[in-house]
Amino acid sequence: MNTDRRKFITTSLLGGGMALTTPFSTVMAQVEGDKDVFKDKYEQLDKALNKPVLKREYFKEPVIIDTLELLQYKENYICRVRSKDGATGYSFSNSQMETLYPIFVKRLQPFFIGKDVTDLESLLEQVYTYKSNYKLQSVALWVPLATIEFAILDMLGKISKKTIGQLIGEIHNPYVKLYQANSERGISAEATVEHLQESLAKSQAKSIKFKIGGRMSQPDYPKGRSEKLIRLARETFGDDMVISADSNGSYDVKEAIRIGKILEDYNYSFYEEPVPFDWYEGTKQVADALKIPVAGGEQEPSLRNFRWLLGNDALQVVQADMFYFGGMIRSMKVARMANVLGKVHTPHVSNIGYVYMLHFVSAIPNAGEFHELKTPFNDDMEFECKTSSLLPENGVVKVPTGPGLGINFDPAFIQKHKIIAI
Repeated sequence: MNTDRRKFITTSLLGGGMALTTPFSTVMAQVEGDKDVFKDKYEQLDKALNKPVLKREYFKEPVIIDTLELLQYKENYICRVRSKDGATGYSFSNSQMETLYPIFVKRLQPFFIGKDVTDLESLLEQVYTYKSNYKLQSVALWVPLATIEFAILDMLGKISKKTIGQLIGEIHNPYVKLYQANSERGISAEATVEHLQESLAKSQAKSIKFKIGGRMSQPDYPKGRSEKLIRLARETFGDDMVISADSNGSYDVKEAIRIGKILEDYNYSFYEEPVPFDWYEGTKQVADALKIPVAGGEQEPSLRNFRWLLGNDALQVVQADMFYFGGMIRSMKVARMANVLGKVHTPHVSNIGYVYMLHFVSAIPNAGEFHELKTPFNDDMEFECKTSSLLPENGVVKVPTGPGLGINFDPAFIQKHKIIAI
């Protein structure tokens, strides 16, 4: 591991209020050694992977699912789950559900009816093979399953009077520092910086991230934009601004390394998806060649692949997306694997996943220092959150402390939805 990269990881973990479960010097000796060390490292990863996540001790009696429904109103999709004892939980899904709702209704919904969801972790494994659902692995399976898991966790939180974060971990981060993201491509470097300035005036974030390259091997446009933007952003925002860049798999290994060295010259924080996300060997080659930490995992569907990426030091910043990866419990297992190797977890998040990100980050000890700002996370939803504005104040947002997700949907808004049945 490069010295500069190790310094970044240590700083990020301490900045997030982390106490490592394994002494950092011990972890580094294991990572940098040889012979039996590789085996020892995988034993650590497997131990973290196999540790239960959901705190079943909060539930003295079974919680049996009576109904599980997918509701739709305009472009909104909400999952509603009820137990036989009358407890209710809600979740909202992301835009992928517009296409994936038949998988929810036909392949997942029937499995959970009548099940005891205090055994949720076991159920998540069982549903993977139910009706051969494993053949759908990736977004097609994980987005609908995450939507169900989130509703169940909301219900379990209301039953136990615990936040979702308390159900899956200890609260390490009651407040979350945010980075201001800019997702534009195809505009000039100057326009991108101008838009970032406008956003920062509202959020007061102390970190930014923007897009470079052309996305998944497409050419950069306008030509030369990335190199100019990397330089211009640092010159504009100064040395105190924490800046990262996301290429969305724009480059081959050679070009990714060239761009990475420019990022290093301007002291960037991390370099996201330098090569296509499923090119694991290429990702490792780039990571080995650079000092800047390489980030990835937004599109990753597999726990075993994360195990390889971490065990081979191909990623230094892990970015499992809770929707794309199938929920918080699976994502927590990734965070724990990263933790034992002294790596940070900075989850990828789409707009609708913003509140779930807050709860997840609250519960992991190895959270990155900054996390993606996505507000308002959905203008069309009608709800209240009594314990947080969900808006940044000086670049920081308070994690909701109410039971479950900590938000309550307006009953009149729920009544506007129709139940989807096929």
